[in-house]
Amino acid sequence: QVQLVESGGGLVQPGGSLRLSCAASGIIFSVVTMGWYRQAPGKERELVATITSAFITNYADSVRGRFTISRDNTKNTIYLQMNSLKPEDTAVYYCYTRSGANYWGQGTQVTVSS
Repeated sequence: QVQLVESGGGLVQPGGSLRLSCAASGIIFSVVTMGWYRQAPGKERELVATITSAFITNYADSVRGRFTISRDNTKNTIYLQMNSLKPEDTAVYYCYTRSGANYWGQGTQVTVSS
């Protein structure tokens, strides 16, 4: 059974930083692409960043240069380092992978507000 468990969300002031984590189980972690998506209230879920098994990364234009995705195959975990946060980054952040089917975590709330 595939499980993705996110952690690290919270409330942060504009300009601040947060690091999200996603621990995966039930998959051969080292061979799959992992990603982060987010969904703000009233908006569709959107891609934030992905990282392949070869550690190739891709970012949405809105976060490029501010967010960094990484993975630790020894811990079956991916991370999203978020710097220079803006109020428009406020959303529920979801971990994602595809291994025969699409799998999502339960989401973690990130709120950027003064």
